[in-house]
Amino acid sequence: MIDHSPQEARTMHRLTILCGCLLLLCLQAGLGAGTASSEPVPWERLTAGMQVALWNPVEACPQVPALLMLQVDPERFRFSIYQFRDEGLRAPLSIHDWQQRTDAYVLFNAGLFREDYSYLGVLLKEGRSLGGKRHHSWQGLFAAEPTDGKLRKARVLDLAYDGFAEDSPLYREAAQSLMLFDRTGKLRVRDSGKRAFQTVVAEDGQGAILVIKTVDVVSLHHLADCLHRQLPSLQQAMAMDGGASSDVIASPDLLHAAQETTSQATWRSILAGNMGVHIPLPTVIGISPRTPSRGTPAPGPSLPPRGR
Repeated sequence: MIDHSPQEARTMHRLTILCGCLLLLCLQAGLGAGTASSEPVPWERLTAGMQVALWNPVEACPQVPALLMLQVDPERFRFSIYQFRDEGLRAPLSIHDWQQRTDAYVLFNAGLFREDYSYLGVLLKEGRSLGGKRHHSWQGLFAAEPTDGKLRKARVLDLAYDGFAEDSPLYREAAQSLMLFDRTGKLRVRDSGKRAFQTVVAEDGQGAILVIKTVDVVSLHHLADCLHRQLPSLQQAMAMDGGASSDVIASPDLLHAAQETTSQATWRSILAGNMGVHIPLPTVIGISPRTPSRGTPAPGPSLPPRGR
């Protein structure tokens, strides 16, 4: 047995306390890093049933850029597929020209397409197939305007779990693409390292549809992980076409009707189509009010904030 002197005992006691304090600090730092959270989504009203935000999750998701987010109530707004050949056009249109042609409140790009502009996956308009065949590897399906009034008016369906009969569809409008994450929380995209601009469509637990566009390039895997962790209200999400095809625009009337504040410069510029390059898009998805409006959007109660 070693007999320590009183001085040595006091020194060892102090070292033990110091080591314990350092260990506690390390544990707290580790817990803090694992539970870092982003700022709440700063929703602002565009019109009754539609909200917009520019959300920057950088504190919790350092590899994910700012996100333009639209939250849409399908009970107030309908979704429509537009494909250039079905419209009798000889070539695809830019998103500005699509907006002028359709007069939709909001338009965003659909899924992927081949070099001849034919759609990769299921594509339905008013219950008619626009030529796309089911892609057996991609399990995401944005579906809207049900034939059965008891169904939700717009959904993000997961074809790995949800049935969808193309010969007798339950939804009149549909566009297939990649599943991003599902209702179990599983990420459905690999970490390929490829970074690009992205367009995402998600469904939350209260039935709202979210259209999300990245302000800068990001990998789908990092984006999926961030959205799943930081926005737990989202039930599942799918990725539309990315890169130069990733695009969104709002009508001038809609932007004019929304009350303008100094914090809106960036998202207003994006929705006005003043940022980035806009290539011709063969297929887009439009969002329009279910009750036809005259002139500018009428005022009304906004959606309550959902999720974070």
